Amino acid sequence: MPEFVAVTGADGFIGSHLVETLVRAGHRVRAMALYNSMGSWGWLEHLEPDILASVEVQLGDVRDRDCVLGLMRDASVVYNLAALIAIPYSYRAPTSYIETNVLGTLNVLESARALCTPRVVHTSTSEVYGTALTVPIDEYHPLQAQSPYAASKTGADKLAESYHLSFELPVVVLRPFNTYGPRQSARAVIPTVISQAAAGATTVQVGSLTPVRDFNFVADTANAFLHAGTAPAHQVVGEVLNAGSGRGISVADLVSLIGEVMGVRLEAALDPQRLRPPRSEVMELVCDSTKINKLTGWQPAYSLEEGLSITAAWFSDPDNLARYKTNVYNI
Repeated sequence: MPEFVAVTGADGFIGSHLVETLVRAGHRVRAMALYNSMGSWGWLEHLEPDILASVEVQLGDVRDRDCVLGLMRDASVVYNLAALIAIPYSYRAPTSYIETNVLGTLNVLESARALCTPRVVHTSTSEVYGTALTVPIDEYHPLQAQSPYAASKTGADKLAESYHLSFELPVVVLRPFNTYGPRQSARAVIPTVISQAAAGATTVQVGSLTPVRDFNFVADTANAFLHAGTAPAHQVVGEVLNAGSGRGISVADLVSLIGEVMGVRLEAALDPQRLRPPRSEVMELVCDSTKINKLTGWQPAYSLEEGLSITAAWFSDPDNLARYKTNVYNI
């Protein structure tokens, strides 16, 4: 019988792609979508019917331990992706980030402990490293929280580490660098540039042009989760695994590259409301993914140009573009 796994945050951008990847790999999935009165399943509603046939969707909230316990019961692996992730909103609502990212993670860890879940794959973020002290960044780089979001994820990561060390909970921490692709929120730089260009703009509104990021197509990130969840336990349990391409690109050069991919000449205009506080901006994140490659064999399959082409085609579909407010800055 196919293996049964659980996914929190399954209704989101990366979560919905991970559900697809897990089903295509032969797993049955119990997926948590955030409870809402409209009964929306978020991006899960846009998966193909043959994928959804292997998915049991539960509306709930990672902040509620009973919801988490019910989701995880009998699961061989839980992938914990539920999180608030928008950095700008974390300046405005830091308490929400602690409640979801830290206390939500605690609920997952406590539930796994109670249920003796064979593996927990916890989602970290490259933002916990802050501005790089050494490049590329490996897993031994110091953690430097430069935003309330990064602080909440650092706390969640340390909780996961502590439960492994204190209770021998079989935890793997996956630390993806910047992920992009179809279905992503327009608050992120790649979809904000592509969606503006797809709507006809040749001058696109962005924040700082100087930060350097390591961008990874969402199918590669989802595949990294699959590797973290299925690799032999003795190889990955208790480990932190970076997942990235190792290629850094500045926001300014990224805007130009997106223009090339889309066949238009794009100019970048600085929008002050998109700027982080100066000491909160992370200036450079470039991944060293040697460890995950060595332990699991994972490596990215898509170049930045290939991923941007797929993403631009998705956003350029009028039905998809209509879901976005291209003239409004979403934090």
